[in-house]
Amino acid sequence: MKAWKKIAIGAGIAILLAIIVGFTVHQSSKNVATVQTGKVLRQELATVVSASGEIKPKTYVNIGANAYGKITHLYVKEGEQVKKGQLLAQLENVQSAADVTANQASVQAAETDAIAADAAMKTSQADLVRAQADYARNKLDWDRAQSLFKDGLISKSDFDSRQNAWATADAGLVQAQAKVAQAKAQNDSADKHVSQARANLTRVNDVLQKTTYSAPYDGVVTSLPVREGESVVIGIQNALGSTLMTVADMSIITAEVKVDETDIVNVHVGQKAEITIDAIPKKIFHGTVSEIGDNAIVRSSGVSTSQSATASEEAKDFKVVVTLSDPPKDLRPGLSTTAKITTASRSSALALPIQALTLRTKDQIEQQNNAPGSVHAAAPAAQEAASKTKKEDGVQGVFVIRNRKAMFVPVTTGITGTTDIEVLDGLKEGDEVITGSYKVLRTLRPGSSVKIDNTAPKKDDEES
Repeated sequence: MKAWKKIAIGAGIAILLAIIVGFTVHQSSKNVATVQTGKVLRQELATVVSASGEIKPKTYVNIGANAYGKITHLYVKEGEQVKKGQLLAQLENVQSAADVTANQASVQAAETDAIAADAAMKTSQADLVRAQADYARNKLDWDRAQSLFKDGLISKSDFDSRQNAWATADAGLVQAQAKVAQAKAQNDSADKHVSQARANLTRVNDVLQKTTYSAPYDGVVTSLPVREGESVVIGIQNALGSTLMTVADMSIITAEVKVDETDIVNVHVGQKAEITIDAIPKKIFHGTVSEIGDNAIVRSSGVSTSQSATASEEAKDFKVVVTLSDPPKDLRPGLSTTAKITTASRSSALALPIQALTLRTKDQIEQQNNAPGSVHAAAPAAQEAASKTKKEDGVQGVFVIRNRKAMFVPVTTGITGTTDIEVLDGLKEGDEVITGSYKVLRTLRPGSSVKIDNTAPKKDDEES
């Protein structure tokens, strides 16, 4: 055989072998999934609930109108510091002041009448004492005259005179007793008139006092929506009255936020929180949860469910109050704020990237464990964990890289951080788990061969 034929045959065989090898490699690579991975590491882990709201003082009062009238004086300005008892505003009080003066005069007149009635009663009591003495004296004379007349020692005219004197004294005693009763009744009536006049004076004094407004405690005038010369009205039934101003005690500042109903079960009084205020960027304040609302608030309307007559399927929030421990001095009520409440924390917790978690059915896990030459990644403890975390649609777990294959391992999880989640059972520190891409992780079968590529993911993967 000629040399060139041998060369041609050798070249053909080499080309054929290259084609076979390339085809084999190509076919095998079609069954290898490219994945991104992450490590199971120990780290500080914290579960945080974020909620938005506004800054509010813990103690504040809206001073509303207690009477109809025109504002004649405003003694403070918005933002001014006030002391307890300091005069804030004055309404027109001509009529109420005149009523007080008139009732003061009525009280004085009633008190004078009471003094006169008391004196008249004492006079009538003195007359009664005198009438009783006259009655006793004339009764003795009459008794003595009866004995003397019987013995014939006095004349008939003298006997009749003493009898008439006793009868007159008896009538005078009855008259004196009646005058005492009358004087006592007049005295009681005068006392009642005094009480009535004083009650009327108290009423008109109260009306007069309601035209003057003073600070209930030390604080700041945070709102002053009225001006001098304006007329104000009191509230009636469902109609709100005029609000003169708002006074707030700025010594204790709170962030009142609304927490989603799905997170409220994890929020408790005393938990720590970090507060950021939109008006003061790049600065974090600290606080503590001091109050949690009991009634849900419908997110769209802001009305409490206890005030609604019908049930609502809309999203709901709960009011949570966080007391700031280090508020700035120039803080103003109403500023928008965000509170990040730490509901749970772990030091040196075993954690994995949260995007590594996925679900697989029990049948898929059985196929992995029963495959020839497969690695039984699920230890007895992990298998027990799988039964505990079992759901209707599958078992929660992660894919662990074992001998370049994706082995599904059921895991038990704990608290959730921002990007990582605590692992309670099923993994050990240093395990390499598959974190993406989402498209691959969603369809990856247990026991599949994988290729690790931790370079930046493609744009379509990020969007997925």
